[in-house]
Amino acid sequence: MSDYSGTENLEVMADAINYNDFLVSLICKEVKPGEVVVDFGAGIGTFSKQVAIAGHAVHCVEPDQRQLDRLLALGLPASENIANFENESIDLVYTLNVLEHIENDVEVLKACYQKIKPGGYMLIYVPAFNILFSSMDKNVGHLRRYTRSTLAEKVRLAGFTIVKNEYVDSAGFFASLLFKMFGNDIGTINQAALIFYDRYVFPLSRFADLICNKVFGKNVYMIARRP
Repeated sequence: MSDYSGTENLEVMADAINYNDFLVSLICKEVKPGEVVVDFGAGIGTFSKQVAIAGHAVHCVEPDQRQLDRLLALGLPASENIANFENESIDLVYTLNVLEHIENDVEVLKACYQKIKPGGYMLIYVPAFNILFSSMDKNVGHLRRYTRSTLAEKVRLAGFTIVKNEYVDSAGFFASLLFKMFGNDIGTINQAALIFYDRYVFPLSRFADLICNKVFGKNVYMIARRP
């Protein structure tokens, strides 16, 4: 997903072990054995590697040639464009922190819709709330952040029906707000702070999400179905 986020940022986020494991668990919950899965914006394979290890047939879509080469070197089937898939051939498309980098996100959603089988799903995970938009967003190339309602509107425009729509990482909302208020102007990620948050705060945040997931959080998590 380097047209969506730089390789350096992806490698930094690889140290967020609990966060990454959580995202992989969201994907694996939605996949049945033998189903065709596509990682849209696969980047350097942080998630697709783990989904493949879990025993699922994952295919990667990645427009950046350097990152595409890395995916192929890992032995993952990879293509630069979802248009290379046949219509109605995919059981699940997942896209993690990618749509916010793409100018015409609705057109991308429509393109994914065409490739998903009737009754198939799309899993979407994006940053939430424009009030949190900071130098970090600018640094990684974000064009926007979403709310549950703004994402739902775009997903419905693409033809999907919504199965699940909630906020995730309630503590991260406040951490992101603090970064916006007091963080650096160049938007770089403090590695030590990232690891501390991932190891000690994120697990607690997931418990808080049980209460807060319809109200606020750092991210929006959605499952959408093609009728």
